Amino acid sequence: MRVILGAGAALALIGAAPLAAAQTTGTVDITGSVGERCEFTIDSGLITLGELSGTGGALDAAVVNGASDTLNGWCNGTAAEMTVEAHALQNITYVGAPPAGFETVVNFTATATATPSGGPVSANDSSAVAGAGAPSVVGVFSSDIDVVLSAAATPGGGKLIAGSYEGSVDVTLTPSP
Repeated sequence: MRVILGAGAALALIGAAPLAAAQTTGTVDITGSVGERCEFTIDSGLITLGELSGTGGALDAAVVNGASDTLNGWCNGTAAEMTVEAHALQNITYVGAPPAGFETVVNFTATATATPSGGPVSANDSSAVAGAGAPSVVGVFSSDIDVVLSAAATPGGGKLIAGSYEGSVDVTLTPSP
């Protein structure tokens, strides 16, 4: 009888054991975003031209043409654009209108070239025309931006008046138009 009671008690204990719990899973989704932006890692440079006039006092265009400097920048948006605005070299020490046959302005064209993975993209502008040149799509890129001057000329072809001349080139990166 003892054996029967012992076996019955064992069966009762087995039947009373809790059933194994079924596994279930919950999920936490994770989201984020990255906004389109452009930045310069090198945002300024200096082109020192030296003496601008040649024989006879007129502009020596060879001094300006081919002069260059390098910026560095990046954009992370596929529609990012680059524009260039050239500001003429102007005599900052001479006051007043120049006499006939003399000049206080040197115009030039500035070209900026970035190198996205698809190949070089350039934008340019002439300082003789107000405002920035047409934008060029650079898309996603991170590279040097080479700025080169060309097509230097004075408005009337006259002699340059002595003094200090200053100008600039603005390169603008826009994440998306």
